[in-house]
Amino acid sequence: MKLRAPAKVNLQLRILGRREDGFHDIETLMVPISLADEITIETAIGRTVKVRSNDPALPTGDSNLAVKAAQIFSEATGLKFAAHIEIEKRVPMGAGLGGGSSDAAAVLVALDTLFETHMSAPDLEQLASRIGSDIPFFVRTLPAWCRGRGEIIEPTEIPETLPLLLIKPPFGVPTPWAYKNWRDSQSLPGEWETEADLGWVRIVNSLERPVFEKFLFLPILRRWLTEQPEVRAAAMSGSGSTVFAILKDAADGPALDARVREYFGGNLWTALCHTGAE
Repeated sequence: MKLRAPAKVNLQLRILGRREDGFHDIETLMVPISLADEITIETAIGRTVKVRSNDPALPTGDSNLAVKAAQIFSEATGLKFAAHIEIEKRVPMGAGLGGGSSDAAAVLVALDTLFETHMSAPDLEQLASRIGSDIPFFVRTLPAWCRGRGEIIEPTEIPETLPLLLIKPPFGVPTPWAYKNWRDSQSLPGEWETEADLGWVRIVNSLERPVFEKFLFLPILRRWLTEQPEVRAAAMSGSGSTVFAILKDAADGPALDARVREYFGGNLWTALCHTGAE
């Protein structure tokens, strides 16, 4: 079985406080985007879960979220099986785009289909929450407000399709580090603060505060993007390190992409895409 595992961006991410369990209460508007990994999964008699990928940097053992998804599905349903999972990575790791989380959710959805267990979306989301906080969102791949530690999903509609330019420098940001350092981080200097209003949502990310303190390239990049005539708004996605620009017109994307590389150098990963899972 083959299926797409779309990435996401956070149009809004607010941290409300630290919880007693060590997680943080958040409120975030997450939207799937057209950039996606491709997952191929086959099942057989046995007990071993194996992962292969075109990205040699991707862990393929028990730490891989797709492996964890297959294991948790087996535990929850009582089904015993072997699985071979092929992951064609297009979403970079450590990017704040949810690539690994989406891969795990795709495995859950695929196994539910292959074994005809007919689990409801809320049941699959509950199962996904045992693996990681972002994973429930990817079960339905619909725009959603996510609350709690991210596992409370409220699907919503957004009134427009947004053309995007994604830009990731050659480093990632560990999500646990970003959350751990949020409370003690300082307010951003005035010239680094932006909070664009699209009319139906304000673009803001609480995690920019600790991440921008440490990784100074990112606020410089975001500020530069907001000054470009093609850009409506720019922000970091999730815990970074990807910064996304919301374009006024998709046709402006290639020229802006080329200008980013000319200005900041060619060692950046970039992708033109749009909101929506297809």
